[in-house]
Amino acid sequence: MKRYDLITPEGTRDLLFEECLARRTVENKLTSMFRHLGYSEVVTPNMEFYDVFLGTSRTFRQESLYKLTDSKNRLVTLRPDNTIPIARLAATRLKGSELPLRLYYDQTVFTNNALLKGKSDEQVQTGIELIGGEDTARADLEVLCAAVGALACFNMDFRFEIGHIGYFKELIRRLNIDARTEEEIRILINAKNYPALNDLLDSIADNEITAALKMLPGLFGGEEVFEKALALYTDENIKAILDDLRGVYDQLTKLGHNGKIIVDLGIVRHTDYYTGVVFKGYLTGVGDSVLKGGRYDRLLGEFGRDCPAVGFGVNCDAVANYICKLGQAPATKTPDCIVFGEEGHIVEAVAHAQKLAADGLTVENSLFSTIDETKEYAAAKGIHRIFVIGEENRHIEI
Repeated sequence: MKRYDLITPEGTRDLLFEECLARRTVENKLTSMFRHLGYSEVVTPNMEFYDVFLGTSRTFRQESLYKLTDSKNRLVTLRPDNTIPIARLAATRLKGSELPLRLYYDQTVFTNNALLKGKSDEQVQTGIELIGGEDTARADLEVLCAAVGALACFNMDFRFEIGHIGYFKELIRRLNIDARTEEEIRILINAKNYPALNDLLDSIADNEITAALKMLPGLFGGEEVFEKALALYTDENIKAILDDLRGVYDQLTKLGHNGKIIVDLGIVRHTDYYTGVVFKGYLTGVGDSVLKGGRYDRLLGEFGRDCPAVGFGVNCDAVANYICKLGQAPATKTPDCIVFGEEGHIVEAVAHAQKLAADGLTVENSLFSTIDETKEYAAAKGIHRIFVIGEENRHIEI
């Protein structure tokens, strides 16, 4: 029988020293920014009832969830998404709160990626949710600008892509297909798998709708995308959607990030709760998106509080891993000093180390029995000051 006590489960890993510092740096930058923008932190449980992720727009593949049972044999799951639990929270415990609610989170999501080798099953996300607000256009722009700011705060080259899930949904609505086929089309568009997408759509119909869907992965670029989309297929609803998105694009370009704001009508991720503008953020050098978000106006209604909302989350692990890859991770700090307690004065030495730490120094307590061993250890670690605590306290510079 194999033993697994020396390794971590697939899709997880231990983080060491600089890796921890890199992730904490990313989290601190984001949470500080969110607090200064007026957002308040909330924390939801790592475990939620399975029913929380089972609803009209809360569809998750069962095989992607980590499921277990509680003491009453009820089915629970490790949280695969942060937005849905926060929607539950806003509709229940915060039901009487005045709107808008500005909430931020910094917590882990868990997804079973057994079929996607190399993908992490455990991911720290930091993000915001703006719930309520009479003017949804203003709310969209607030969150979109915060998302661009979140990418910019890492001082790396980035790309920010915006789309509108309504464009895809309006086209799909005009095809007489079942939910399974719709999901297959969505997956192929998201993967930009043109051959398989074309074959599937050819088997459904040959008309303006399927022709537009075939081109959807390529509707990517600048302002010219809107005219291309209108030329493929248009009606009153689609024109309104594209006009709305064009207005968002025009506003975001005023931020001055030349060439970094991209239109992508092929953003059709699996998450079903999005209803309006959707967006992704990339850092140059990282293959997958590090930021995802969008508008979701019906999700809270499924929990009994009907109000609009918009938000996004940042994959802190992806950003931190890239920082480490670039060799830009913060280095662990060399202690400012080490405290050695002579025989009979060990507790006093520990207390002195704690006092120095409270004063802001980084301090180690010596675990050696002689001052010579302590000097040797300090020299090896690059520590240049030793405090000796005994009958007469003194310090040594080395």
